[in-house]
Amino acid sequence: MKQPLIKSERFVQIAAPLGVGVLFLLFWEIMVIALDMPRYILPGPSAIGASLFADWPTLFRSLMITVQITLLAFAISVVLGVLISLVFIQSRWIEISLFPYAVLMQVTPVVAIAPLIIIWVDDTTWALTICAVIIAIFPVISNTTLGLRSVDPNLLSLFRMYRTSRWQELIRLRIPSALPYFFGGLRISSGLALIGAVVAEFVAGTGGARAGLAYLILQSGFTLRIPRMFAALLLIALTGIVLFALMVWLSDRVLRNWHESALKVEH
Repeated sequence: MKQPLIKSERFVQIAAPLGVGVLFLLFWEIMVIALDMPRYILPGPSAIGASLFADWPTLFRSLMITVQITLLAFAISVVLGVLISLVFIQSRWIEISLFPYAVLMQVTPVVAIAPLIIIWVDDTTWALTICAVIIAIFPVISNTTLGLRSVDPNLLSLFRMYRTSRWQELIRLRIPSALPYFFGGLRISSGLALIGAVVAEFVAGTGGARAGLAYLILQSGFTLRIPRMFAALLLIALTGIVLFALMVWLSDRVLRNWHESALKVEH
């Protein structure tokens, strides 16, 4: 009975959101037709779909630029965030001294410092990537640090009673305990990396062959090609959903056989 229940649950998890989405799109299309809404104000889903098909070569090229910056920023954020967290747990004094600067980096609006980064860094791709990293790195640092600190005190006492090395304590106790927190940080950071890439592109206003979806949105707004603007927004949203789904899948693959947060409970 367990397998059919799991399949039924998965079907509901997929079908319910899709059903709501289809109903919303139908309502949107009907209201646009009923109110005779001009396309340059609010296009219907059919017009957006037609633009997505007609402008696909341009949209796809811009999508690949945005995805490239997003994935590069996300990878850098994960590596740097984990390394910084490992430094933080070496000493409470290190964490107390440096963590406020991580918070400061998180709360500083990237739109305020992006122009400076774009001026300082000659390569546009790397300038946009740095802006995205500034936005995306904090969840990795905070969640991983919290996870590495959140070990069972009894297990920690047991490890120290047997005089294990700091390396053994890290590999066999702290890192396994931190994995759920780490993957939670990845889910947030992946979306923030995409947001950072788009915001940086808006600020930079880069055009030409290296133009991402954000520049395409700006250009479409200036030329009143609103269906293409919505098509670009749709691609950004779908990219965010795919990134989040990949992080959920990865977390499930790593944790599902041993951690209580991912174990399937029979009802």
